[in-house]
Amino acid sequence: MSELAWKRMSVDEFLVWDDGTDTRYELIDGVPVAMAPTYSAHQIIVGNATRHIGNALDKRPPCRVQPEAGILKPNSIRNYFQADLAVTCSPHVHGQYAIPSPLVIVEVLSRSTEDHDRKVKLPVYRAIASVQEIVLLDAERLYGEVHRRLDGTRWELELLTEPDAALRLASIAFEMPLKALYANVDLGSSPTGASESPSGIASGLPTL
Repeated sequence: MSELAWKRMSVDEFLVWDDGTDTRYELIDGVPVAMAPTYSAHQIIVGNATRHIGNALDKRPPCRVQPEAGILKPNSIRNYFQADLAVTCSPHVHGQYAIPSPLVIVEVLSRSTEDHDRKVKLPVYRAIASVQEIVLLDAERLYGEVHRRLDGTRWELELLTEPDAALRLASIAFEMPLKALYANVDLGSSPTGASESPSGIASGLPTL
């Protein structure tokens, strides 16, 4: 890796930095951190979500869904994250890297990314004033979480564990059965059971 990778960068420096490989990076506290490679299940789920949400937004320009969306941490020049997909209704401007004023952010969790997505990225996403809903989908079994903003500081958590459970995103008037996002994905068999929540999260609609 280039020596520059070990120096604290600004977002502007990071966006023009190249380590000479095809590795994807996020910028965390000024340091480029390699992103784990994604498996086909992850890619299929992202593709399904992008297609269904994109279709729902077709009649609502300039609203759009963007995969591999750049996300900026509020009040920071040294953090740049890449979400699996995000939705904005702000017009696109030529030369943009980060998605402006995201309303919805979706991350697909895997064993190699879940800890980072929950502990590092989720608090940042909640701190973005425009974000109304954050969706976490499990890549290895049918399971989803919707973190829904109630007001400036409080969030509601909805767990989706059944195939016909509706993923509802009020901020963009979107509703889709959870199973549609997992179409064409072979989830195999789950030794813990499909209805059990990861990381010890209880089911229901707690206010956070």
